[in-house]
Amino acid sequence: MNVCMAHRGWSGRAPENTRSAIRLALAEPRIHSIEFDVQLTKDGVPVVIHDFVLGRTANGSGPVGSYTYAELRKLDAGSWFGAEFKGEHIPALEEILQESQGRGRLNIELKTVGNLYPGLEEKVVKLIHQYGMQHDVYVTSFDHDVIKRVHALDSSMKTGLIFEGKPALVREQLSKVGASVLSMSYMHMTKEFVVEMIESGIPVVAWTVDDPEAIQRLMGFHPDIQICTNYPDRMIGLIR
Repeated sequence: MNVCMAHRGWSGRAPENTRSAIRLALAEPRIHSIEFDVQLTKDGVPVVIHDFVLGRTANGSGPVGSYTYAELRKLDAGSWFGAEFKGEHIPALEEILQESQGRGRLNIELKTVGNLYPGLEEKVVKLIHQYGMQHDVYVTSFDHDVIKRVHALDSSMKTGLIFEGKPALVREQLSKVGASVLSMSYMHMTKEFVVEMIESGIPVVAWTVDDPEAIQRLMGFHPDIQICTNYPDRMIGLIR
């Protein structure tokens, strides 16, 4: 069965990476998985936000990592999307885990480069264990070293590498860091490639697919492909 994954929560209907977007996705049983991004505050709290710099989805400025958690909580992360979301805050990862516990799968992307957020992996893995969700998550990242560290902390947890283009020696790259999931831009996918990956035991996540024709085409690649979309309702409509 094709897996419907909500990108940054149900971000077509609520501000991305907020509790509202996550709650909407959790409330829809035909959404099987939820993707969101995690960074680290100045005082070491994992928070759910995509951009490294504030301004687009929250009314602050400067790097996320230059703010304490208490400072970030005061910002408005909803008004940009719609007046009804005014006062929505940037959530802590812990809030999302509390909300999601026992209610579905999560794809947690660690947004970091180099040594931007020392200790991010340890803090995230510890929280996942605290809520007993180690078998309900993928931990993914563009950064190979990050995934290597997550795998070293808990080799039983599913981890994945994210690629913009079509990676060369993909099995070797996954194997080197202990990852088992391939997440890549749908623009670079072919049916042959997807079938080859999935049939050899590598789960495939296609991102970010919003065009209904593209969703339909990808659904035809393989029944087990996981489609990450801002508009899960479009995919749900096609499944019907």
